[in-house]
Amino acid sequence: MNQFLWGALAALSAVAAAFMWKFWRRTREGLFRAMALGFGILGLHWLALGIVNPTSETRHGFYLVRFAAFALIIAGVIGKNRQHSSGQD
Repeated sequence: MNQFLWGALAALSAVAAAFMWKFWRRTREGLFRAMALGFGILGLHWLALGIVNPTSETRHGFYLVRFAAFALIIAGVIGKNRQHSSGQD
């Protein structure tokens, strides 16, 4: 059952990454690029979990991949907020 869910998460992350990449190509905004890369990393992470089928997904290597993906998305949001606030002055 876990492999099925990891596969579904990998597919949905790939779809989200494709949409964000399309929006980035259209607008060239860093937020969309960061989100596309973050979702792409998460999709690869879920795919690796489905293939490897570890006994515990909380191992440090898997956690660090998720951390990097979410940190990338958060950095994109912060960068967009700083760019927006400095543009109004």
